[in-house]
Amino acid sequence: MIRRTAFGAVAMTSAVALLAGCAGGGGNADDAADGPVTIQVAIDAGLEPEARETFDSRVAEFEDANPDITIEAQEYTWTGTTFAAELAGGTLPDVFPIPFTDGRGLIERKQIADISELVAKLPYADQFNPNVAQAGEDADGNMWAVPIAAYGQGLHYNRTLFEEAGLDPDKPPTSWDEVREYAKTISDATGQAGYATMTSANTGGWILATTVNAFGGRTENADSTAPTVDSDEVAEALEYLHDLRWDDNSMGSNFLYDWGTINQDFAAGRIGMYISGGGNYPNLVTQNALNPDDYGLTVLPLDGADPGVLGGGTLAAVNPKAGDAEQAAAVKWIDFYYMGKITNEDAAVASAELSASLDQPVGAPELPVFDQELFDQNREWIADYINVPVEQMAPYTDQIFDQPIIPEPRVATQEVYALLDTVVQAVLTDEDADIAALLSDVQAQAESVYDQAQ
Repeated sequence: MIRRTAFGAVAMTSAVALLAGCAGGGGNADDAADGPVTIQVAIDAGLEPEARETFDSRVAEFEDANPDITIEAQEYTWTGTTFAAELAGGTLPDVFPIPFTDGRGLIERKQIADISELVAKLPYADQFNPNVAQAGEDADGNMWAVPIAAYGQGLHYNRTLFEEAGLDPDKPPTSWDEVREYAKTISDATGQAGYATMTSANTGGWILATTVNAFGGRTENADSTAPTVDSDEVAEALEYLHDLRWDDNSMGSNFLYDWGTINQDFAAGRIGMYISGGGNYPNLVTQNALNPDDYGLTVLPLDGADPGVLGGGTLAAVNPKAGDAEQAAAVKWIDFYYMGKITNEDAAVASAELSASLDQPVGAPELPVFDQELFDQNREWIADYINVPVEQMAPYTDQIFDQPIIPEPRVATQEVYALLDTVVQAVLTDEDADIAALLSDVQAQAESVYDQAQ
């Protein structure tokens, strides 16, 4: 998912220094354009004024160095239930983010532009983490969409609610039994939801799949030829939610959360714990005015025979309706805006310095788009400007690289997530929901979706 921008979430920082340090993208755009060109680029909806100021500063830097390219911002937030209509209706900007889960399908259907020849000329094109790169590649390994952020799921928690409930915020839960225990303690002591989960706009299936992975199961078989949603591990994850909801009464009263609304309630202090992408902190701050003192982050407990943490990320894609000049300018923008802060020291420092001066988050947890060495190097470059509460994130950052990362299901991902939304909603709204029957029904529907997709 993109939250997520996973979804999840799209990092919105770069710097003009990239234009010198990463000349490949710039050269491509100049080669393709015969004159001035204008492109529309995505910007998150509902940004705080300071975050919008950061974005506008980036645009000014880019246009100063590229006088033949004009950037127009278009508010856009990826949502599983609306994306297909936006794609079909031609309302997407020229450059827009998509979740890893959508990459392969859009490429196979040629619903995004083939920018692979332009991307191949970028100086870092052969340095991507292969586990990350595959999300934006076609079957032959050509990169149609550029990975700009990657994440492993984490357990976000409210330190203030922990303290109000008599829990130590420096000692978050390390097992699923403790998550349940802490959730009830928080709910009983504060009246807020001790634990909440997403359930709508395909996010219910996303978080259920995450929980299933942490319990040692999978929602797709090893060769991605069939769904495996009717399994003991999926039933166990649903029974766990059922017990939190009905036995403990520790999940509050909202059972129709999506990524945006659960972020809102968490930032407002109405949720003790929830699962989302480990790099979600910037979105919580810039879009939901989270108080940093409230924030805590830890890894998911892992249980079962073969557990792991679901990983995903965000790709930057180009509208297939964009012409050659627009596509070249788009890759130049992706190169500048998204990649510079990762690949180039001057760009990384300039980006971090500007973001920090505007009180924007610098240094939130993420997984390497390239390799661990470059990730650590990048952290050294920006060390003086990191302003996120790193000690409050240490339970996550100290352990996430030791957790097995499980990629999201590769076939009909969003379609199956949507089917699982209905199951999660049923379990949380009907105490007598028949989990076995629900999963049997969804398994049959998912198999049909797989048959159509392959």
